[in-house]
Amino acid sequence: MLRACVIDFGNGWERHLPLIEFSYNNIYHASIKAAPFEALYGRKCRSPVCWAEKCLSEEPLAVPLDEIHIDDKLRFVEEPVEIMDREVKWLKQSHIPIIKVRWNSRRGPEFTWERED
Repeated sequence: MLRACVIDFGNGWERHLPLIEFSYNNIYHASIKAAPFEALYGRKCRSPVCWAEKCLSEEPLAVPLDEIHIDDKLRFVEEPVEIMDREVKWLKQSHIPIIKVRWNSRRGPEFTWERED
């Protein structure tokens, strides 16, 4: 199993040791007729990795290509979509107008407060 990971991950294979350990401890072994974790603790492993595989999303995971903007170096370009709110930040002797901006982001809608200028 380690040899396969070294071949797949190359120089960064040591970063994946926790995943290798998890995989080894949760795979059925014919010699003990169970997974090592299950044989040792008497129950199946309930890790966040298992929870994530059972996560269902109601939103479609495909992003329409016309919504994706990339530059000439093939990097995702985040653009402001709309101004959601306005506020004024008061400092000791001055004030700064700020706006809440909604961005098109590769992670979905994202909001940040920016200086109005």
